[in-house]
Amino acid sequence: MPRQDATWGREWNAAAYHRLSHPQASWGRKVLSSLQLRGHEVLMDAGCGSGRLTAELLRALGGEGRVVGVDMSENMLATARKHLGSEFSGRVQWVAADLASLPFEQTFDGIFSTAAFHWVPDQKQLFLSLLGALRRGGWLRAQCGGGPNLARLQQRMDQLSATPRFAPYLAGFPSPWIYHDAQAAAELLKEAGFQNVATNLEPALTLFENARSYSEFVRTVIVHLHLEQIPDATLRTDFVEELTRQASADDPPFALDYWRLNLSASRPL
Repeated sequence: MPRQDATWGREWNAAAYHRLSHPQASWGRKVLSSLQLRGHEVLMDAGCGSGRLTAELLRALGGEGRVVGVDMSENMLATARKHLGSEFSGRVQWVAADLASLPFEQTFDGIFSTAAFHWVPDQKQLFLSLLGALRRGGWLRAQCGGGPNLARLQQRMDQLSATPRFAPYLAGFPSPWIYHDAQAAAELLKEAGFQNVATNLEPALTLFENARSYSEFVRTVIVHLHLEQIPDATLRTDFVEELTRQASADDPPFALDYWRLNLSASRPL
């Protein structure tokens, strides 16, 4: 049976994620570059991970603005603290919290987030929680997986999970991701109470140099929750190696068919 204890799904290999998450960082920089910051805002980095983009958000704000980095993973927050060190002393705080149950009420001028929302199972509660954390007139700018994100890899994972070697551990294992299309995401934002809602999907095909880089990325960033269901280390390795072998025959090889869902909205005045 799938593991379902209270801490399941929260923790990551944060050091490896920090080293490997170049695609996520590059997508996040595009979102960050679209922000029109005055320089004194109090912002949330929702799902801040290892803090790569938190640091860039603080630099974009200048010397007066402040950022609260929020993540469920204590490992990620520890890596973020180490990554930022004392560079932004007094301007950054770290909070371990579920994005669908934030401990804030009308606290932030804006919420920035990339590569996080699709990991939250209760999407309705997620957007209600984000709305409640914003001050009146506050904004949300976010990007996450959406639409046909990783469809080819997901199909291969499903097929592999149904084989006799892996079915005892992965048959019936629910997808840990929610990938909305642009229309569904817009409707959820409006239902939560957001206004000025704009959403769109864009492809983000991501290529890897070789089998090793593809395998390490997939293991760390994508299938780590699936691997937690498999108790045998050899089987875990075999699962990733088979996905990598199949990817080697693609044209181009070692590619991930990422799609990004962009979200923009604000809390009414």
